[in-house]
Amino acid sequence: MKKILIIEDDVSIAEIERDFLEIHGMECVIAPNGNDGLREALSGGYDLILLDLMLPGLDGLEITKRIRASVSVPILMVTAKTEEADKIRGLGLGADDYISKPFSPTELVARVKANLAQYERLAGIAPQSPDEITAGSLRINPKSRRVFVDDREIELKNKEYETLLFLASNPDAVFSKETLYESIWGMDALGDVATVAVHINRLREKIERDPSDPVHIQTVWGAGYRFKK
Repeated sequence: MKKILIIEDDVSIAEIERDFLEIHGMECVIAPNGNDGLREALSGGYDLILLDLMLPGLDGLEITKRIRASVSVPILMVTAKTEEADKIRGLGLGADDYISKPFSPTELVARVKANLAQYERLAGIAPQSPDEITAGSLRINPKSRRVFVDDREIELKNKEYETLLFLASNPDAVFSKETLYESIWGMDALGDVATVAVHINRLREKIERDPSDPVHIQTVWGAGYRFKK
């Protein structure tokens, strides 16, 4: 069971984060301020740290700096700030990723899982990929990077495949265009996120029976996209 440290001074937000992560099989500890959070983080034993940027006592940037000096653990910053400089500074100090408030709990869980998986891959301890992801007549084989619909192989370009695999690996989670752009293209969302919609449309044309009424890759108006099995 993965153990997550939540450093968050807003009790209601911390409890929502804890509840959704525990539903997905993770153990959580909440630290309500920067000093307690740093003490817990340096004690070790955590698989990921969910760190609010604005905290009483030590702020998230200082905590990130001190953690990185002695502990190797993925850090996912949570911030209500919109200034790009704060996010860039946090990443520069050693944070692995960030998610901006307000966020959907399902997106938070997916980002936590993605960062855990990335850390495990880098550490060489990643569990084996599932043999297949299935959704109706759709089959995705991560090991061979092959996709089938009704047992007919579908040819996908690299980013089309990565977009499909990312969504299918996180069913029911809603991802904004910006989040998909960051996660799949590996860039900050200052780029042209319209490319996400283009790739989504191409995917629908290739895997959906009726692209105008998609079953698997659904649009959540005003929020983004989600994958339904």
